[in-house]
Amino acid sequence: MTQVTDHGGGVRSLRVPIPDNPLGHTLVYVVDTDRGPVLIDTGWDDPESWDTLAEGLTACGTSAAEIHGVVITHHHPDHHGLSGRVREASGAWIAMHAADTAVVRRTREARPERWFTYMAAKLAAAGAPEEHIAPLRQPRHRTLPGLSPALPDRDIVPGELLALPGRRLRAIWTPGHTPGHVCLHLEETHPARLPGRGRLFSGDHLLPGITPHIGLYEDPEDATVTDPLGDYLDSLERVGRLAPAEVLPAHQHPFPDAAGRVRELLTHHESRLTALLALLAEPLTPWQLAERMEWNRPWAEIPYGSRTIAVSEAEAHLRRLVKLGRAEAVPGSDPVTYAAV
Repeated sequence: MTQVTDHGGGVRSLRVPIPDNPLGHTLVYVVDTDRGPVLIDTGWDDPESWDTLAEGLTACGTSAAEIHGVVITHHHPDHHGLSGRVREASGAWIAMHAADTAVVRRTREARPERWFTYMAAKLAAAGAPEEHIAPLRQPRHRTLPGLSPALPDRDIVPGELLALPGRRLRAIWTPGHTPGHVCLHLEETHPARLPGRGRLFSGDHLLPGITPHIGLYEDPEDATVTDPLGDYLDSLERVGRLAPAEVLPAHQHPFPDAAGRVRELLTHHESRLTALLALLAEPLTPWQLAERMEWNRPWAEIPYGSRTIAVSEAEAHLRRLVKLGRAEAVPGSDPVTYAAV
């Protein structure tokens, strides 16, 4: 059964399923405007997800054909996946931050083999064992989700109001989870008059009970040394200062006290960096560090794809420690190892 929640003030959410994923669903928000409903995110590109979205829109008294626009918090397929189908059904515009639009463009233009070759080389450099890398050398047997995501036709400009007639929705650039992730501040009185400054559609940036994945920004054509974890921590502080009355995230459930949740996450990441420094008392490759980090299950039980994600997260933490001068690469090590300073 389609689950629709009315959050008041012309905002509703639909629980759109994510196939075979422990998150379960994406919360797609339907925002009423003077020109028709606008969606914030759309859900995974899957027949069941599309049917659920369509049924939810019907329950809201509208349809995919009546959607005026689509605002995407970030390019991941559980958020952007169905945008193209919505646009085909309605002619709606699709808006995304330029940094994530660039990722979408690369994804559409690159051959899958290029990505597999890049990931194989990257994992080898991180110290991954050959048995983990070997499947990437046979891409014809593998598929990737979202190989042809819809190309957005509008840019979300940080600090500016989006073109939603009759609403005040301001974009806040919050890189970290992706380079172009945005939160969206609804600068309107909370319908239940909760204390604070409006409501915040937080995407994956700020979630009530879990921390988003912070890995490296992957671009086979760009050798820039980025600091995604530093970006994320800075973005958290920006959202904490905003002090919205309520946060409407893309997963789990809405919650108040954004500033309190921000403090919890900042403390969590500082504790994690401290724990990693203790592990780096001996030189470790990113793969070896990932093996020793605390996850939601033992390393031996983490599936193949999640191990690749875990190594990317380990590398993001290493980048942060190096930038802070708390760790450094060991000269001459191959694959490169890192040690605490």
